[in-house]
Amino acid sequence: QVQLVESGGGLVQPGESLKLSCKFSGSIFRAYYMSWYRQAPGQRREPVAFISIADRTNYTDSVKGRFTISRDNPRSTVYLQINSLRPEDTAVYYCHAALAPVEFWGQGIQVTVSS
Repeated sequence: QVQLVESGGGLVQPGESLKLSCKFSGSIFRAYYMSWYRQAPGQRREPVAFISIADRTNYTDSVKGRFTISRDNPRSTVYLQINSLRPEDTAVYYCHAALAPVEFWGQGIQVTVSS
């Protein structure tokens, strides 16, 4: 069974940076499409960034130029580098792994941006 464990969240001030990590275990990491989602209070969960098995990436418009997703296959880890954080980036961030037709979610990690 695939397990995803996020780390790296916390409380930061506007303009600062964070790097989220998601450790994958239980299957062959390099075969999975990996994504980060986020869910702000009272909002629906939304996709933020995606990376394919060939390292192709895609981002939602609101984070382009500030967020960078990457993967390290030997370490079975996907990262989300978040720069120039804004209060509206405050959310629980979830790691997602997909290999059709199955998908898995991490437990989520809180990122709070506040002065």
